[in-house]
Amino acid sequence: MKQLSKSYQEGNKRRLVLNELELSVAEGQMYVLLGRSGSGKSTMLNLLSGIDQPDTGQVIIDGTDISKMNEKDRTKYRRDNIGFVFQSFNLISTLTVFENVVLPLSLKGDNPAESKQKAQFFLDQVGLGDRGGSYPDRLSGGEQQRVAIARALAHEPKFILADEPTGNLDYKTGSLVLNMLSDLIRDNSRTMIIATHDREMAQIADQVLELREGSLHTMNASLNVAKLSEQAQAINETESTKAFRA
Repeated sequence: MKQLSKSYQEGNKRRLVLNELELSVAEGQMYVLLGRSGSGKSTMLNLLSGIDQPDTGQVIIDGTDISKMNEKDRTKYRRDNIGFVFQSFNLISTLTVFENVVLPLSLKGDNPAESKQKAQFFLDQVGLGDRGGSYPDRLSGGEQQRVAIARALAHEPKFILADEPTGNLDYKTGSLVLNMLSDLIRDNSRTMIIATHDREMAQIADQVLELREGSLHTMNASLNVAKLSEQAQAINETESTKAFRA
């Protein structure tokens, strides 16, 4: 990202959400993007994926400036080169687990036989190789998110974006899914950005980022999780005091 800015019209005012963000990422690295609700995390992911366009600045992925593309070209680029893991899983209920994982490969135009092999491989990788014939509603939340991870990896994207990937899971299941995701990203040399308000996720990151008041801050990747939690608690206490005084 180069000097990336984005604002939205709210009534008679224009609210600046992201202000001249700068970020370079490396292949095979895991980035955790921290930020409170409303800080602009999802907006940043939308700009990185080409779902939305910046007011100013550039988004360059592997030498390609997607911010200069028209909507049709951005859609094709996103389909072929970017994988997504959503909080709500976003599996298609009328397709089987196997069909959900094959779908992005089919849309990309890959060879059908090879697509099936890749889908089965990644389902095996997430421990669901024997559940390909099941429908999403027959799976637990953790299992559905593992299918979503297999789907995100199957078409071998350059870049994977995750928005609160454990937000709908209990703590134990979320931890298992997160560790699995971290291992698979590194094993397959993919680059990933996880947007979250959960500071404990910092423990899996190669680089920790934080959005505050529209600006992007780089944090020490080895920063102790307990210290991050203390910072979050201090922020919450400050906000509570302000609310009480108001």
